[in-house]
Amino acid sequence: MDVNKLQWDLTADQVRTRTDALIHRTLQVYDSVGTLDIGEVTYENSLKVLANVENEYVVEQRNLIFLRYVSQHEDVRAASTEADKKLSEFDVDMSMRSDVFQRLVALQERINPKALKPEAKRYMERLLKLGQRNGLHLPNKIQSELKDTKKQISELCIEFMKNLNEDTTILLFTRDELGMSHGGLPEDFLGDLEKTDDDKYKLTLKYPHYMLTIKECYIPETRRKMETAFYSRCKDANTRILEKLIPLRAKAAELLGFCSHADFVLEMNMAKKKENVAKFLDQLYQKLKPLGEEERSFILDLKRKECAERGFKYDSMINAWDMYYYMTQTEKIKYSVNHNYLKEFFPVEVVTTILMDIYQDLLGLSFTQLKHAQTWHNDVTVYSVQDSLTGNVLGQFYLDLYPRDGKYGHAACFDLQPGCLLPDGKRQIVVSALVTNFTKPTKNVPSLLQHAEVAIFFHEFGHIIHQICTQADFVMFSGGNVETDFLEAPSQMLENWVWEKEPLKRMSRHYKNGSSIPDDLLEKLVQSRLANIGKKSYKLASDCFQ
Repeated sequence: MDVNKLQWDLTADQVRTRTDALIHRTLQVYDSVGTLDIGEVTYENSLKVLANVENEYVVEQRNLIFLRYVSQHEDVRAASTEADKKLSEFDVDMSMRSDVFQRLVALQERINPKALKPEAKRYMERLLKLGQRNGLHLPNKIQSELKDTKKQISELCIEFMKNLNEDTTILLFTRDELGMSHGGLPEDFLGDLEKTDDDKYKLTLKYPHYMLTIKECYIPETRRKMETAFYSRCKDANTRILEKLIPLRAKAAELLGFCSHADFVLEMNMAKKKENVAKFLDQLYQKLKPLGEEERSFILDLKRKECAERGFKYDSMINAWDMYYYMTQTEKIKYSVNHNYLKEFFPVEVVTTILMDIYQDLLGLSFTQLKHAQTWHNDVTVYSVQDSLTGNVLGQFYLDLYPRDGKYGHAACFDLQPGCLLPDGKRQIVVSALVTNFTKPTKNVPSLLQHAEVAIFFHEFGHIIHQICTQADFVMFSGGNVETDFLEAPSQMLENWVWEKEPLKRMSRHYKNGSSIPDDLLEKLVQSRLANIGKKSYKLASDCFQ
């Protein structure tokens, strides 16, 4: 059944109206379960009812709140953000319905576990576990305090992300400050930038501007300004949020009997306790330290020589704004990989086509672009996914690849309509969206991807495929709703294609002459996977452990 229930032309008023209607409908269902006579609770009138309303709720909820990440209309984004706050508060209320929880406890005591399908049994057990993690086994006074705390946490998290998405910081640099007198940033990048009346270039803090500048600009002060601005986005507003959020999370964990927020989170993960994480990171830190120090010495020597050649002061440190730049220089020196040249072989249209070919061949899928499907922006494309063997439609996905004001600023896969069984036993198709911020095409040059962006594309698309191929009965276990420790595994495995010679050869086509990556450059690119590996991993373990 090919049914996409999502709607993208909603006005701000419609977002508000539909939010209230969704809350009203869902509340009625929870009330019906919560008022059941304890002795009359059955799978059909409790667990199945909750599963059905969960699916209806999730699809509409995600439709309403996804608009805050992608809508081109500021009033719609604002209404969507308010909807997210209202629905998140409602989620807290429903997650702490002790009356519903007691009916589920009664069901577990009365029902023969063998009478339930394995996934239904797991659904019941998970709801009961989540009820305990929401404090429904605790005294009413503690439940009330916990509910208020969780609502505050939810609102603060939403506001934090809203501030980042709406950030419009602009930095101004002269041509010399971008290093154009002696190399520096590529001319095609500068040619696409807006300029002020006094001939300064406008750089945003979106990923295409930020990453290229800190990787390629040899002027330390320019990198410092860019790095500082990037990690100071919304500094005042979001710092105030964090100052409230951190103690609130600690308070919620304490009310639930945990020593810390970390312990609360880890209870549902393989690690279980923060001490296990600290021990693992300490061991990793010690093993990586020799390699990390060796690479650190190489980078410092590189910096010392470059500072002497260019007349910069050498401070004997690898500053935050030095790291990406000198890692990039290391790749150029050790492996002769120039990513600004390499990206000319990765036009986004070619990468997209081959990426889809690989996933179709590998998993027996068939993708068809839907030319006239409704979207939230003209840049967005939509594809239908079928099982090649049966012809059954499994789902649809959207590709929203380029940055714009107000849009989500990183790269992510959004599960909008989960795959599951509907009340009539038919399967609901999956609808997902891939949102990235790759460099926009210009009149003369298509969107060209750095190899790191190709890896991001494959990784996030792996999440799309993971969601679309789901065969779960319940929303709670659909697609990416797996155990946290496994969530990234499919994408991490599938992104390895960008380090294999044969697929790299297939997906590379120079935007001017259509040639593939030369074999010698291809070999160097594959070898460069080991560049800075000790420093990257050592820094990660060091930062986490400390």
